[in-house]
Amino acid sequence: MRFVSLEYEGVRYAATVRGEWAVPLEGVSELGRQTPLEVLRAPRLREHEAIPLARARLLPVVPEPRKIVCVGLNYQSHVGETRRELPVYPVLFTKFPSSLIAHGDAVTVPPESEQVDYEAELAVVIGAPARRVPRDRAHEVIAGYTVANDVTMRDYQYKTHQWLQGKAWDASTPLGPELVTHDEIGDRVGSLDISLTLNGEVLQSSNTSKLIFDIPTLIATVSEFTTLLPGDVLLTGTPGGVGFRRDPQVFLRPGDKVAVSIEGIGRLENTVTAEDA
Repeated sequence: MRFVSLEYEGVRYAATVRGEWAVPLEGVSELGRQTPLEVLRAPRLREHEAIPLARARLLPVVPEPRKIVCVGLNYQSHVGETRRELPVYPVLFTKFPSSLIAHGDAVTVPPESEQVDYEAELAVVIGAPARRVPRDRAHEVIAGYTVANDVTMRDYQYKTHQWLQGKAWDASTPLGPELVTHDEIGDRVGSLDISLTLNGEVLQSSNTSKLIFDIPTLIATVSEFTTLLPGDVLLTGTPGGVGFRRDPQVFLRPGDKVAVSIEGIGRLENTVTAEDA
């Protein structure tokens, strides 16, 4: 199944997608902590209150996750362009819920940064409490998948050896448009094409089969030291082709249109605008 978080006529809903319509879930205002696996597997739907998607405002798929855990340097092509050694343990960092925006929202370029970069990523949404989950059971805690753009302020990222200040700017990380449940994708999640276009030009193109640390490994690794909860989000890393490593470098500017596409998951489109100081 496919689900969205949306706002319609001033009210927030979690809904399942049926073509051009969204059917609200009974008693649920957004995807995340209100929608563990048992809810998504057998949702109670308000069948007679379908909402036209064209008239609704999409929200980030999970508007308020407790945790957003991200992985850096997880495609060999990206490691190669950074001229680093292959990691033997996932490179992890976090974002805050305030960084999330929806499909169709504007990525804001802050006045403080001159190096705003793009990163196409597959995102995993957790559907059940998970602590010390072995790799072979990781699929049991996955609610589904969505598309992310890990927009990064490179000049802030590299101020220190820690990346937080470059990765967690408010209103900078698109997430959506839909949550596609694990049972719909299944094992195909390990071999999906992923790409990013900027103003129609393909700048990133790869496949999730090229992840250095696959999704079960990431879930096992992260759940070893912290409990993952329904609605938590894992960003799995970006392939090569980021703007900072190009020659000449490419950065997001007001007026740009950026889109991330993942086979079977969806297409996440956003414009870029300047943020007022």
